Amino acid sequence: MNEAGGEALRPVAGLTDLAARVSAACGHWPAEEHRRLRAVLRHLDARTGAVAPAAWGRAHEVASVLAALHADAETVGAALLHVLLGADADRAAVREALGEGMVRLLDGAGRMGQVAEQRAGTAAASAEQAEALRKMLLAMVEDVRVVLLVLALRLVDLRHAAAIGYERRRALARETMDIYAPLANRLGIWQLKWELEDLAFRYLEPLTYRRLAQQLAERRADRERYLREVTAQLGEALAREGIEADIAARPKHLYSIWKKMQRKGVGFEEIFDVRAVRVLVAEVAQCYAVLGIVHSLWHPIPREFDDYIARPKPNNYRSLHTAVVGPEGRTLEVQIRTHEMHRQAELGIAAHWRYKEGVRFDPGVERKVAWLRQLLAWREEVADGGEFVDQFRAATQEERVYVFTPRGEVVDLPAGATVLDFAYHIHTEVGHRCRGAKVNGRIVPLTHELATGEQVEILTAKAPRPSRDWLSPHLGYLRTARARAKVRHWFKQLDREENIAAGRAVLEREAQRLGVTVEAAALCGRLRQASEDDLLAAVGRGEISAAQVAAALAELGAPPGGRDEPVVAVPRRRGEGGSGEVRIAGVGDLLAQTARCCKPLPGDPVRGYITRGRGVSIHHRDCRNLARLALEDPDRVITVDWQGAGPRRRYPVDVRVRAYDRPGLLRDVTALLAAEHVEVEAARSTGGRRRHETHLELRLHVGDMGQLARVLARIGELPNVLDVRRVGAAGEGG
Repeated sequence: MNEAGGEALRPVAGLTDLAARVSAACGHWPAEEHRRLRAVLRHLDARTGAVAPAAWGRAHEVASVLAALHADAETVGAALLHVLLGADADRAAVREALGEGMVRLLDGAGRMGQVAEQRAGTAAASAEQAEALRKMLLAMVEDVRVVLLVLALRLVDLRHAAAIGYERRRALARETMDIYAPLANRLGIWQLKWELEDLAFRYLEPLTYRRLAQQLAERRADRERYLREVTAQLGEALAREGIEADIAARPKHLYSIWKKMQRKGVGFEEIFDVRAVRVLVAEVAQCYAVLGIVHSLWHPIPREFDDYIARPKPNNYRSLHTAVVGPEGRTLEVQIRTHEMHRQAELGIAAHWRYKEGVRFDPGVERKVAWLRQLLAWREEVADGGEFVDQFRAATQEERVYVFTPRGEVVDLPAGATVLDFAYHIHTEVGHRCRGAKVNGRIVPLTHELATGEQVEILTAKAPRPSRDWLSPHLGYLRTARARAKVRHWFKQLDREENIAAGRAVLEREAQRLGVTVEAAALCGRLRQASEDDLLAAVGRGEISAAQVAAALAELGAPPGGRDEPVVAVPRRRGEGGSGEVRIAGVGDLLAQTARCCKPLPGDPVRGYITRGRGVSIHHRDCRNLARLALEDPDRVITVDWQGAGPRRRYPVDVRVRAYDRPGLLRDVTALLAAEHVEVEAARSTGGRRRHETHLELRLHVGDMGQLARVLARIGELPNVLDVRRVGAAGEGG
């Protein structure tokens, strides 16, 4: 490892001392856990080389903190690897020697550490940004033990922050206050929360911290002794009255005292809950009985009694609070509530952290926090670590993603949001002028779905110019209704004549791509428009999408109903490009097959031709071969209609792509088709008529016209593609 701070290096023999100290700290473990720890130490023995003395000490401290939290061997082992090997830990070697769980913990700790790096050099976070950062960290967590590991690392770093520079120390403390202490608070890890807050408070407000410590004028150990005596006295009094209760006491730490002084605008002498006791009982009636016993033991302080059971707080928090003059003349706060009230206060809508931090209610984050806290409580009951991780992962599916701007600010978006959604979230004009994006410094398409923790930079043009394709749902540009509304509004503001021209271009493009011929006027009724101009203007404004146009074009190509002759279902012959059904008027049970010359798809207008010995051949209505056969023998041409394709049915179709030649073009096209679950039967590349131009001729298998329209549109968005269309629908080359 690299030398840290110019310190002398200690040989790897120091690992023996570390192993003994960590094993002693984890003495409560069963034998199996100690076996896992020894495996980690053997892995370290082969890889640490020489390590700075500070690293050995830090590794031991982090392991001791985790041991006090009853962490398992995998968590402690990951902490040792993280501290002693850091980014140099060979993931493949760790996976082989110690398992996938260890790699997951190391990667999780690394990802959470990157948040600090992303924010390095940025200004102190606002309340909204701090909350967004906390949500981001929760969203990144795939294993609850990662949170324990990261909090332990942060606590140990703060304990030794006095040795680092002033600015670095303050930045570390501010980040702890903004992110890590609230996380420990939300997860109920109180033994970390109070120390994180007190240490950060000490570095951020050193004079206030020192003055408050002098006013308190007693060591924490003395307060803890006092509370033990109070708890014992109260417990004996309750037992004499036959009341079963859980009594917990915790001395209030310096930062909490200071916060209360600020919130209430009072001096230190008016803070009565420097020492506090909480009593939990089974029933509401017992709460008031305990209150009477407390007031009989010690003298109550006037105006310091609150009945939040009879009058709950707006967030439904319920409890009895009273302050008394306890033994030795010291003030003491007593909180009394039922177990159910306590669970609601800790995990429900009245969670203590929410009214203290004053943040907006977010159901998705609430569910994850609740699960994190429950899983921390259940961890010791789950014998199988893999089962524990699976429970956590299944229970915490995220509904939001949290990404960084280039300035280190956090943006909160729905899961599945794209970089274009991000651009419109930043500002409407940024979205309108968006022409590209970088994620973590790498150019990505506008359809790139964002993942939590990514940093996004939007590349803009000088003038706004949204694309109507952005409104097409199957192209995947926009996932948020807010962004789509902004694009629609842009097109609505354009001149009507310009919208009509743009709508006509969309209509012609879709008809050309699909190989159909339908007049715009024929679409008005189906798309509920009063006139052809209204239809084209609506398409141009984006109110009617290209996908809707394509579907209407396909439907209008089918022949009208109301035939006089009976209609029967005819199965297609096997081996003819997939299975499907057509309806054939006026014939019996005949075999049917799609014609190889024009390869009609469900939704295409079709006609049937009765062949000699091969059943009925189904042609596109405009197929040139069908026209020739009809001239020779018109009696063999019959009326047919699609009955509807069932699940997994596929039909052959030929597609031609015209593009400027470039490396990887065919690879990109086939990757896109694979993502759309389209089978490629054949592919051929030929030179175009112009220099540097190429043609790709593809034979695909698709389910219907809708899938074909989506595939053609997506291919058309690939770099260097000039044109893409269906060929052979009218029998060219057939």
